[in-house]
Amino acid sequence: MVRFKVNGEAVSVDATPEMPLLWAIREKLNLTGTKFGCGIAQCGACTVHVNGEPVRSCSYPLSAAAGQEVTTVEGLMKTPTGQALQAGWVKAQAPQCGYCQSGQLMAAAKVISVVKKKLSRTEILEAMSGNICRCGTYNQIAEAVAHAQTTLQGGKA
Repeated sequence: MVRFKVNGEAVSVDATPEMPLLWAIREKLNLTGTKFGCGIAQCGACTVHVNGEPVRSCSYPLSAAAGQEVTTVEGLMKTPTGQALQAGWVKAQAPQCGYCQSGQLMAAAKVISVVKKKLSRTEILEAMSGNICRCGTYNQIAEAVAHAQTTLQGGKA
C-alpha cells in the first residue's frame, strides 16, 4: 500500500511499488486527465506535479510518490492558475486533438509560478520546450500562457 496525497486528498494505492505513477493515477484513482503519450518520459503528456515540481508520471515509480503531494490537471483546474490557463487556452484556441493539453497545462503552471515577469512568446516556448504537441499548436499555447500570466498579474488580457 502506497500512501500519498493527490490534489490535497490523502489516498492509499494498493499496487506494486514499481507501477508508474501514471497508471496508479489513471487506473487506481480514476483521474483520467493525465495522459499516456510515449511511455519513455519524452513527450510530456503525462506531466503531473510532485511537491510542486513537474515530473513525467509514465516513468515515475509509485513508490517515489509515498508521502508526497501530487497534483494532477484535475487539481490544477481548481486553482486560480489553472482557471487562468483554461481561459487562455479557450481564448487562444489552443486545443486541437487535446492529447497533450493536460501535460502542457501542468508545464505552463510551473512556468507561471516560477517566472514573475511578463514572458515573451519566445521565452514561453523555450520554457515549455520539453512538452510536445502533435498538432503543432505551439503559437496558440504561447498565446494562452501569456494570457493567463497577464490575468494572474492583474492586467487585462
